[in-house]
Amino acid sequence: MAEYKQGTGIFFSHIFRNRAVRSSACATALLIALFTFANPALAAPSGPDCSRPFTLALHDHGLLYSSATDTGIDKDFADELIRRSGCKINVSLMSRARIWQLIESGALDFSLSGISNREREQFAAFAWYFRNKYYLLVRKDSGISRMEDFARNERFQLGVIRSFRYSDNANRLVDKLAAANRVSQAGGLEPLYEALLLNRIQGMIMEPFDYPAVQEKRIRDVTAVIGFNDPSMPHGLIMSRKALPPAEQEKWRALVNGMLADGTVLRIFEKYFNPELAASMVDQAKP
Repeated sequence: MAEYKQGTGIFFSHIFRNRAVRSSACATALLIALFTFANPALAAPSGPDCSRPFTLALHDHGLLYSSATDTGIDKDFADELIRRSGCKINVSLMSRARIWQLIESGALDFSLSGISNREREQFAAFAWYFRNKYYLLVRKDSGISRMEDFARNERFQLGVIRSFRYSDNANRLVDKLAAANRVSQAGGLEPLYEALLLNRIQGMIMEPFDYPAVQEKRIRDVTAVIGFNDPSMPHGLIMSRKALPPAEQEKWRALVNGMLADGTVLRIFEKYFNPELAASMVDQAKP
């Protein structure tokens, strides 16, 4: 009997200890909840407001997106952004010039792989997810083998995509040649490649997403690549300031940062580039 009482005492003592632990845990949880409520900045951020459908535009540009195959880095990124946000996002294809116009007016919510400048900062916000450099693709018979050669070749015509901006030295070259009426604009890459092969232009600005086309024999045999010696430029999700208030911009930026942090963006880039190049482009963008 004594043994039974001892066992019962141990049993009830165990129960009471568990109750005490549970009571203490509940009290702690309550204190944490009250403290978090009093300090909203410590609360876990909520996702974007999905009370309306959104719009996102892609542009046809090499490995970023191919309308012929409906594939590319931007397409994969958009699919993941839609999945994570839980929002309805209507995706369409537009020229880059049209995209910037609609972002500025607020008629378009998002686009991808955009770079900023002083003018664009007035109407667009960004969530960075990769960086890359720009290069000059020139005809071998143009007489241009370094940047200094432009001063001695007044016949050189440069081709650019309408509304595109680049890194600092590239922009300076474009602006200088444009002032001399030596820049031809096109809506996309293919017309520029054709103009280059026909010698209507002698050079164009390229980036890593253009590598597959540049490696085609018809282009590779007649061209050379010159570097601008500029640092890599940040590219990111473009958000219309008119369409999205600052608090919502931060929520979308948090989604992009999450994709960077868990390796999703890197895995997307590794589908299209070798691991070293993919890592060099993505790692620099991590917050």
